[in-house]
Amino acid sequence: MNRIILHCDLDCFYASIEIRDNPELLGKPVIIGADPKEGKGRGVVLTCSYEAREFGLHSGMPISQAYQRCPHGIYLRPHFEKYSKASKRVMQIIKKYSDKFQQVGIDESYIDVSNICFNYDEVTQLAEQIRRDIQDNVGVNLSVGCSFTKSLAKISSGIAKPNGISILKPENFKEKLKNLDITRIPGIGKKSKIHYYKKGIKKIGDIIAIPPHKMFEKFGKYGKWVWNIVNGFDNRKVKEFSKGRKSVSTERTFFTDTNNFNVIFSRIEDLNERLHDLVIRKHITYKTITLKIRFEGFETFTRSKTLPFPIQDKKKVIDIALKLYDEFSNKRKKIRLVGIKLSNLEKNLKVKQTNLISYIKA
Repeated sequence: MNRIILHCDLDCFYASIEIRDNPELLGKPVIIGADPKEGKGRGVVLTCSYEAREFGLHSGMPISQAYQRCPHGIYLRPHFEKYSKASKRVMQIIKKYSDKFQQVGIDESYIDVSNICFNYDEVTQLAEQIRRDIQDNVGVNLSVGCSFTKSLAKISSGIAKPNGISILKPENFKEKLKNLDITRIPGIGKKSKIHYYKKGIKKIGDIIAIPPHKMFEKFGKYGKWVWNIVNGFDNRKVKEFSKGRKSVSTERTFFTDTNNFNVIFSRIEDLNERLHDLVIRKHITYKTITLKIRFEGFETFTRSKTLPFPIQDKKKVIDIALKLYDEFSNKRKKIRLVGIKLSNLEKNLKVKQTNLISYIKA
């Protein structure tokens, strides 16, 4: 199967944070940027809600022009510290789902989930889970695009907006792209599109249909690059695992809260398998195993066990996780989320599996 890459893009991020903190703003045209000073202000729009975009407002527009188009809008000055804090939390959540993570700006990131999802049904479930996780924990909406290249995943997230999921598969991506305006392609904006329009290229399908050497003749190296993107030729990788990382973890929220032990145990096994796909591939050992449990009502607990030596043994992790889980057996609440974290990591090309004696000592 081809690579599976997700592009995660927060919807109207700054405006969404302000609406989250001031629910009375929901459904209203909210504009973040300079003070419009009743149409005489200087500066630009940083971002705006979808309700404001219906009046033609967009990022980078002069604030005076925005006021002329939408004088009844709610104009707010930015609170960058608040946005930065929310962004860090969002990225922490997304990063949990894959070791191949790359942040792009304050509101976008890529993750490669090729080793986690084995078909596109699983991709949809995972994307929905990430969106719910961010909505539950940060209170903002996320659009997720999926495809087999980074550039197509980014185009796909644009299709998904607002607050949706879109997938461009190898077998149908050209059909889905052909009628879209070329401004959907990263790097082609409202000004640069004029150059393409003049030469008869208005839809992505126009680029797909033209031979690559013709694109090079018309637009040079950049034209060839654009042709490669829309035809699925983009081998750029999502940033790999960092050697300086202190832990690896993954967690999953149940579709409905549950106290069914078989369901909970199955999820713990699944999380453990996925973590060990990573640590085995990266030759990583660990000393500390942490179990995370979140009950209905968002009451969250963690329990950890640190071993005297580094290991790489998924059976041992399961045994420890079950013992840690026993500490919660007296609680009568249903469980909303389970997670596993492996920490005190070491890079070791000659990983030693635990033997019987060390297993008993632990």
